[in-house]
Amino acid sequence: METENIFFFVPNLIGYGRIILAIISFYFMPSNYVIASACYIISALLDAFDGYAARYFNQSTKFGAMLDQLTDRCGTMCLCAVLASFYPKYSFWFLLSMTIDIACHWIFLHTSVLQGKSSHKFVDMSENPVMNVYYTNRTVLFWMCCGNEAFYCALYLLHFSAGPLIAGVSLYHVILYISAPIAFVKSGISILHLIVASKNLSIIDVNERKKSE
Repeated sequence: METENIFFFVPNLIGYGRIILAIISFYFMPSNYVIASACYIISALLDAFDGYAARYFNQSTKFGAMLDQLTDRCGTMCLCAVLASFYPKYSFWFLLSMTIDIACHWIFLHTSVLQGKSSHKFVDMSENPVMNVYYTNRTVLFWMCCGNEAFYCALYLLHFSAGPLIAGVSLYHVILYISAPIAFVKSGISILHLIVASKNLSIIDVNERKKSE
């Protein structure tokens, strides 16, 4: 039986394209907001397509899931780093946002791998009504992620231009004000990931200590 090469699965190929677009975006972020924003937004939108491709071709893999998460986290992190230089007065909040995003997702993913979903004693995030909707409703998940990205993208674009006007109001400002609550809620959900992962990690530690005794 021929061994499958998961590196050439369709969703993973899309993932590589996302990475290339993200890198191009990083290069142009300080100087050319048109190219940077176009590449960044396309890379972010492709996140939905690689998940669809994984389900359609039955090519879901742990490598693909990790690649997807890393691309998302690094993309947002680099955008926040640029925003910290654009808005030095608010650099602390961008640094805090980066820390919450990276730390909470890292410990959650790492703990998920360690626990292997093998014990009923682990805290199930679906038991929380907020997280149950977040994980089971694809529409909610899409708009949460989309709103979070829209908030930072609007801040980025406003550094260069007010954008088109709608009834005398800047479109970028409208997007910023609408997406801001979503971005804050998204950070809160990330912190909830951290809390749950920490509890599960403590269970792993207790079980391992019992075995060693």
